[in-house]
Amino acid sequence: MAPLRPSFAREREAWAESHLLVGVDEVGRGPLAGPVVAAAVVFPAKCRGVRGVRDSKTLPAPARERLAAMILSRALGVGLGAASVREIDRLNIRVATALAMRRAIVHLFRIVPGQAYRILIDGLPLPEVGYTHQALVDGDARCHSIAAAGIVAKTVRDRLMHRLAVRYPRYGWDTNVGYGTLTHQVGLRAHGPTCHHRITFGMVGQPGLFDELADGLEAVPLHPSQGVPV
Repeated sequence: MAPLRPSFAREREAWAESHLLVGVDEVGRGPLAGPVVAAAVVFPAKCRGVRGVRDSKTLPAPARERLAAMILSRALGVGLGAASVREIDRLNIRVATALAMRRAIVHLFRIVPGQAYRILIDGLPLPEVGYTHQALVDGDARCHSIAAAGIVAKTVRDRLMHRLAVRYPRYGWDTNVGYGTLTHQVGLRAHGPTCHHRITFGMVGQPGLFDELADGLEAVPLHPSQGVPV
């Protein structure tokens, strides 16, 4: 089945009421390492969008990079926000996700102030976002602006994890971008967590969880090429 192509229906509804639609999405709730990153994207009224935009998870990396550049050039504004590993461990991933989204919205409003906005986030409502908003389950597959935000957020986060992989090559972050692939799990068991790991996530904070999984894997070479793409 071909992936869904997000529509401009929600944007048109907002434009009809003299509002601009802000699409907000995050990337990085599930990884064992790295921050959660959010983006907020607003397109100008009557914009036709960016051809090829869809759920970032369905796109190969080169397509995401190309689309992210096009989104940045055509959007009225793009805001970015993140919550650090320390904030994730202190607050929990749900609240940290809302914090990253709020920061992305604040950033966007600084870039494009003085507009009447309607905010639409991917997933379920998050009161901690701090702004009145609506939520759309599977929004990254249904709303163009949310999908665009997801593409930008994933592009930014993946670039960060690739840079960290140069400093910490034993966890396969150049391919798994922090997710719990076999390479990442074996690296954790052999070398322990880094300052970029989420200690409150069970696989990181309780190394014993790896014992059964890692039986017989001691001889597996820790090479980044073994990482499984997200």
